[in-house]
Amino acid sequence: MEPERVTGSALRLLIDPTLVACPQLVEVETKLVKYTLTEQQADMLRQVAAASSAVRIAPKSSNTAWALEQRGLIKRSWRGSGHVAVVTSDGRYFLKHGKHPKEVQAEKDRLAGDAEQAERAPSDGAELIARLQSATTGKLTVPDPGSRTRGRWRAAYYDALHHGHVPGKHKLRWTGRQRGDCVLTLVDEEAEKAAQPPPVPTIDVPDVLDRPHQLVRATRKALGRSKAVVDTRGTPETIPLHVSREQADRTLRIVHALLTEAESRGYQVETRTDLHRGQAIHQMVIVIRGHAFPLAITEQTTKVLHEPNAQEIRQQQRSPWTRVPKYDHEFNGRLELGAPAGSWYQHSYTYRDSARWTLESRLGHLLHDREQRAAAAEHRQQEEELRKAEQRRRWYAAVAQARERQVEQHRAKVLVEQVEARHRADEIRAFCRAARTRADGASAAAGELEWLRWAEAYADRIDPLCAPLATPPDPPASREALRELLQGDLYAHPWPFDSKGRWTPPNEEVTQHT
Repeated sequence: MEPERVTGSALRLLIDPTLVACPQLVEVETKLVKYTLTEQQADMLRQVAAASSAVRIAPKSSNTAWALEQRGLIKRSWRGSGHVAVVTSDGRYFLKHGKHPKEVQAEKDRLAGDAEQAERAPSDGAELIARLQSATTGKLTVPDPGSRTRGRWRAAYYDALHHGHVPGKHKLRWTGRQRGDCVLTLVDEEAEKAAQPPPVPTIDVPDVLDRPHQLVRATRKALGRSKAVVDTRGTPETIPLHVSREQADRTLRIVHALLTEAESRGYQVETRTDLHRGQAIHQMVIVIRGHAFPLAITEQTTKVLHEPNAQEIRQQQRSPWTRVPKYDHEFNGRLELGAPAGSWYQHSYTYRDSARWTLESRLGHLLHDREQRAAAAEHRQQEEELRKAEQRRRWYAAVAQARERQVEQHRAKVLVEQVEARHRADEIRAFCRAARTRADGASAAAGELEWLRWAEAYADRIDPLCAPLATPPDPPASREALRELLQGDLYAHPWPFDSKGRWTPPNEEVTQHT
């Protein structure tokens, strides 16, 4: 378990950014130690202080002892096979006065500078507004000032309010009038209102269903003469309901209003039946921008003690090992509308009756949230398509570059081979001329002349300049041929070269690199 380690809030002092010579302009941030103790820590401190010698610390209390040592209330040392602790002077002071001496000293230091800090407070409302307007965020924070300083800031605040120093269409706000940090803010009310999102339009629920929605009509027909509980979750082509009979009419009016409004906004309302582990699952969905959101409406229940009936009592008397349920779950009249239980969206969206509002007043929010979710999903889908398109473009560009390098390397290889063949042909011809020169001084054998003629013919055959020059044909453009030049997955996308090595990418948007 990690020992208790609590840090205080940051001290911030932003008074007048134009007066750079004043020390209060510097933003100070320090960590304050929390000197208050838990009951367990206080008990250990009292035990250590009451002992006449060092107290051995049990292993299970090591975290508590560590917290006291961090506050300087006890001092630990290792003795034998464990830690022992003795109380310090700060610990005895804490037990006597209920405060840590460092807290007392910090309070004295804070109050000692109260008079000096009060002199740096604004003298009137006009100076206060000027400082607020020059601040970057329009906010000034004075960390936990003394009574005199707080009074000066309070006087400047009321002077600004009552003598017309606050600019028009602005509002001056202040928190910390009695204790804590003083925070003054100059707010542009019109900008603040303009930044707020527009209110979500409400959806009116009719008191009487004159022309019900077709799904509402089918569901009302499927209800039949059910007496206590209405449950259409297993009925196809209906609205999934699980409510008491008393709430059935209200439920249908709510769903009618929601479905009618959804269709008026151009969305589709339909029922679906899917198989899950061999079981048919019936759903009603609202399709917004291609995204289907299933909906079901149920009534909340309250757990109450179960009262055994006569049959259960007789059954338990005959078979004592049988168990009678301890609680019952009774409908409490509160409806909830949202994702059906067990669906992918089970915890994503559900609105219900509460102490503050009714379900009817939340229908606009439900439909608005689904629109926002559909828009976000569409945006993510577009970003994913753009990401995949960019990935595909880069892959085809890499393939094209690999093909260019392959052709370049192939042509360079052919050129080098032609140059080498030219040199060999010249060397063979020089050899033949030297042999014939030697043969002029003596009679050459028939076999030697035949060999020289063949050698000269061979030199002509390998010499590339004995025939018109042409660009060599490109090498094969298969995956195997480009494997060494192309990094990554060779099968990530359809191969852009046909059997003849022509660039034919399947996507017309891919830039031609041939």
